[in-house]
Amino acid sequence: MPLIRIDVIEGRHSSADIAAISAAVHSGLAECFSVPARDRFQVITEHPAGRLIYDPGYLDIDRTDAFVLVNVLFGTGRSDEQKKAFYAHVVRAITQQTRIRAQDVMIALAENTRADWSFGNGVAQYLTLPREEWK
Repeated sequence: MPLIRIDVIEGRHSSADIAAISAAVHSGLAECFSVPARDRFQVITEHPAGRLIYDPGYLDIDRTDAFVLVNVLFGTGRSDEQKKAFYAHVVRAITQQTRIRAQDVMIALAENTRADWSFGNGVAQYLTLPREEWK
């Protein structure tokens, strides 16, 4: 059920890098949170220079214009340990598959409830369908 938003500055990353970032996030969701492989919904946006604002030194982390912002909206119930494992998994996968530095990857998680989702047809599927049909 996660909805992923990935934001980058236009022209800073190749199509291969964007695909690797997308794959890293999804593999992290599957491995760390047991998200089904078919549950993949992502919005990837490239912003013109000056339209993705970040502090290049917040918390003494040296960021560049290769900055990648990953937002994950998903249901409640994940532990702090799972979240920490997810952050590490995603950054490790991105840095292994691209030239993006770990310092340039920011991840923010936001939780909601199953009642907050409709996957189509104006129906709250997680409230009406049996759990075994959520795959």
